[in-house]
Amino acid sequence: MAHRYTEEQLNTADKSLLIQIIMNLQDQTESLTKEVHELDNKMQLMLEQLVLAKKDRFGRSSEKMEDAVQIRFMEADGNIVFFNEAEAVCDPDAPEPEDLAADKKRGRKQSGRKEEDLSSLKVNIIGHYLSDEELVREFGEKGRKQLADTISRRYKSVPASAEVDEHHIGVYASKKDGHMVRAPHPKGLLHGSPVSSSLAAAVMNAKYVNAVPLYRLEKEFERYGLAITRQNMANWMIRLSGEYPGLLYDNLHKLLYGYHVIQADETTCVVNRDGRAAGAKSYMWVYRSGHLYTDRQIVLYEYQKTRNASHPRKFLKDFKGICVTDGYQVYHTIEKEQEDLQIAGCRVHARRKFNDALEQIPKKEQKKTIGYLVMKQIQAVYREEGKLKDLSSEERLKQRQVVIKPLVDALFLYLKQNEPGIQAKGKMREAFNYALNQEKYLKVFLTDGDVPMDNNASERAIRGFTVGRKNWQMIDTINGANASAVIYSIAETAKANNLKPYEYFEHLLSEIPKHMDDHGLAFLEDLLSWSPELPEHIRKNK
Repeated sequence: MAHRYTEEQLNTADKSLLIQIIMNLQDQTESLTKEVHELDNKMQLMLEQLVLAKKDRFGRSSEKMEDAVQIRFMEADGNIVFFNEAEAVCDPDAPEPEDLAADKKRGRKQSGRKEEDLSSLKVNIIGHYLSDEELVREFGEKGRKQLADTISRRYKSVPASAEVDEHHIGVYASKKDGHMVRAPHPKGLLHGSPVSSSLAAAVMNAKYVNAVPLYRLEKEFERYGLAITRQNMANWMIRLSGEYPGLLYDNLHKLLYGYHVIQADETTCVVNRDGRAAGAKSYMWVYRSGHLYTDRQIVLYEYQKTRNASHPRKFLKDFKGICVTDGYQVYHTIEKEQEDLQIAGCRVHARRKFNDALEQIPKKEQKKTIGYLVMKQIQAVYREEGKLKDLSSEERLKQRQVVIKPLVDALFLYLKQNEPGIQAKGKMREAFNYALNQEKYLKVFLTDGDVPMDNNASERAIRGFTVGRKNWQMIDTINGANASAVIYSIAETAKANNLKPYEYFEHLLSEIPKHMDDHGLAFLEDLLSWSPELPEHIRKNK
């Protein structure tokens, strides 16, 4: 017998079925909504990446320190120009040239002493001879004979020209026992090499200040009549950096620990032959004195294979004070390990992340966003801080507490109030997370007038390296990377103290060799880039 439903039962069944259908539709709708939301997030991330990639490739950004118009030079034979041609083309066994004058015609080698054709170069003859009294004391009255002078050439670099300093050194011999004596004369920079302090300084300035590849410098010297190969220049840079500027570098390293505030940063590089797989990243670290110490600034480069915590841990082991860095976690780890170390954050990194987030939004819509209001608040902090640059540390701290601290507190309150409404993924979320996670470190500058509110000075200090990197692309050897770190350090320290790098290099290479037999390093005090004993022509007109 067929089951008969009452009207009430049918109505109940219909309602149950309808409810089930509605519930199923709700589940499906929620699932579809979730899928659409996830797809929307993925599309948003893809659009952000596309916009940033396009901006990095074609646009200009006030937040970026790299110079986007630098050209990547190539060798004439098509090979990549290494950063350290000073290592890549270095050949320790390559013979030092007897003469640097470029011969117009290379004929068969003449027997006997070679007479170089120096007609195209100005020659300054500088005599070094013993006085009659000194000769009498050495050989007795009429007990000597004059021999042919020993000639030692030192090639000088003069802007847009080249000259030769030809040292004529008196040589004397005894008529009785044949012993000989030479007149006192300055020793060469490198044994067996004709390089002078001015020529070496010219190579250092071109390579490490102006980022000129050695193969181009070789051609430039050739135009002025000097036959200097890139191998010669490479050998000079490596040998000189260890013998002379290296002494000053070590001294500056010790002096840096005496500062209350220092700053740190690092950038990538590739070392061709460091025992690892091709293309493995290496790092050039930079440590510098806090840039608010305007009178005695120090900038030091340090090459390391990796970016792990062991390197700053070792460098900062004996440092007691505040170190300003970006948000790299290893510094925070080291801060927990060292009682006398405090880490301060970089506000420009926070600003940069919000700027990147705003780049994803059409300009006409930007003013309606939370990110725009955050950027305006950050700009207000920078505007007020800019008014304090000429104050003393104590007065700057007072003004920060009165004027800037309320702005900073209001900014972080605004971030915390609006954080829940920010999408879970995307550039704006990254910006919020960075700022809120770094709050403790970004407020350190409010407690100490010597602490800068960002790490821009470190980025500027490492800029010479990053600009040059576009020309050489990779370093060839570890020794070369260490040598170049020394030369870059001297150059950047000179620039930070308003010195002319070329003149400073020449002065160091002229003065340090005079003290190589000293029992101590006290002479380095007069060679520091802020020393009042430096010649006035080295100082840059402010």
